[in-house]
Amino acid sequence: MIPVLSEATLVAGCDEVGRGTWAGPVVSCALILDPLRVPPGLADSKTLSARRREALDAAIRATCLDLAIGIASAAEIDRLNILQATLLSMQRAVAGLRLRPSLVLVDGNRAPPLDVPARAVVGGDATQPAISAASIVAKVWRDARMAELDGQYPGYGFGRHFGYGTAQHLQALRQLGACAEHRHSFAPLRRLREAAGGATHAAESA
Repeated sequence: MIPVLSEATLVAGCDEVGRGTWAGPVVSCALILDPLRVPPGLADSKTLSARRREALDAAIRATCLDLAIGIASAAEIDRLNILQATLLSMQRAVAGLRLRPSLVLVDGNRAPPLDVPARAVVGGDATQPAISAASIVAKVWRDARMAELDGQYPGYGFGRHFGYGTAQHLQALRQLGACAEHRHSFAPLRRLREAAGGATHAAESA
C-alpha cells in the first residue's frame, strides 16, 4: 500500500512511453506535482485523446514543482535490451530533477536503481496522480519527437504511427529498409533483415 504523504513531502512520479515501438527512443518523465495545484482530469495517457493530453501537458508544466525528461536511444535499446534501456531512461529522468524527491513512484512492477527511495506501482499511471502526469508529459514529448523524425526520415510514417508496429510501418520497412532510428534488435526488424539476406543469397546463387 502506498503511504499517505504530507504536502511537504516531495514525491516524484515516473513513467515511460515507447517501450513497445519498432523505432525511436524510449522516453521517461519524472516530475513532482504541487499538491496544492494538481491539474484536474489526470489519467493514464493511453486513455486520453491527443488534444486532451496536450492541454494537460501544458497545465502540468505550468503548475508542477519540477519536471525532467530522460531518453534512451534506439541504439542504446539495441545494445542494452529494452528493459535495461527503459530503466536507464527513468534513471536519467530522475537525475534531471532539480529538486531531490524523498520518494519516487514508478509505474510498473520494477523500479530502476536510484539514489533516492523508489517504489514500483502496478497500474500507477491510472491511480497515482504524479505517475499519470508523468505518463502524459512523456507521451506528448515523444510524439513531438517522432513528428520531428518523420521529417528527417520521410516515408516511414513516424508522425502517424509514432514508431509502433502498424501495417503501414511494415510496408514502409519492406520498401525502404530500416533507418538509424529503428530498433534493429527487435524481432520484426530481425525477420525482415533475415528475409532480405536470404533473398540476396538466393539471387547470388542463381
